[in-house]
Amino acid sequence: MFGEENAAAGVGVLDEPLTGKCLCGAVSITVQSMRREVDVCHCEMCRRNYGSFAAMVAGADFTIDGEDSVGTYKSSDWAERCFCKNCGSALFYRFIPTNFYSFAAGHFELPEGLPIKQQIFVDEKPDWYDLAQKSPMKTGAEIIAEAEASGISFE
Repeated sequence: MFGEENAAAGVGVLDEPLTGKCLCGAVSITVQSMRREVDVCHCEMCRRNYGSFAAMVAGADFTIDGEDSVGTYKSSDWAERCFCKNCGSALFYRFIPTNFYSFAAGHFELPEGLPIKQQIFVDEKPDWYDLAQKSPMKTGAEIIAEAEASGISFE
């Protein structure tokens, strides 16, 4: 079910595979080729799913141990959000049109100094928080326009 190829072309990847786990440890995810950057999403769906902004890492060639404990919720026509059925930890997000996976960064022991690649849906970000690291910011309309320009349809 999970573990299909996840394109990470053109972006540096970490030298070693990383393994992350949910709060209770029932699910662990090992990513062989994790990107050397973090993406941050401020959209309403991510904030409801993670309780705040979503800090995500993308990677390729991943495996999941404890797959029986992974639940899936289709939050829109183009997105699935997966979680641990035991402890409720939000684990990862799958963008259905491209089969692209992003993993919750907090489950992994990431190396210091990873840059935030971009912050998206900044027009939906509440005013009660700001991230200290400066990074490119894009509105939801900008992100959707970029996706549509690459041939992805949201209809």
